Amino acid sequence: MLKSVKVSDYMTSNPTTFHEDTDLFDAIGMFSAHPFSGAPVVDKDGKLVGIMSEVDCLRGILDKTYHEEEVGGSVGEFMTRNVDTIDANTDIIAVAEQFISRGRRRIPVVDEGVLVGQVSRKDILRAVNDFVSNN
Repeated sequence: MLKSVKVSDYMTSNPTTFHEDTDLFDAIGMFSAHPFSGAPVVDKDGKLVGIMSEVDCLRGILDKTYHEEEVGGSVGEFMTRNVDTIDANTDIIAVAEQFISRGRRRIPVVDEGVLVGQVSRKDILRAVNDFVSNN
């Protein structure tokens, strides 16, 4: 049964992360060079403090341009701080429901606030595909 499949079975265990002091253009470079559109932001202890997305990068560029300031800054200035998270034992049906209801592309997986992975919509589709292929 699909409900018994846990996030831990399909999450990315070591996702690319940023720190608050990461330069905005370094984040833009990462998004340009790799196939992901967002990444968790962690502190020195691995605790999740936010998410940085391509949209956050665009917001940072446009905000500074609009105010005729020098474009740039850090991830911490533009990241999204209010982040939905899940536990690694959450079943994938609950995650799929959260993706639909909250419009998210990815959700960080945490254990007592420490980032342990990330699950994306594509991961959930992979789980469904595996289930269908094996039945």
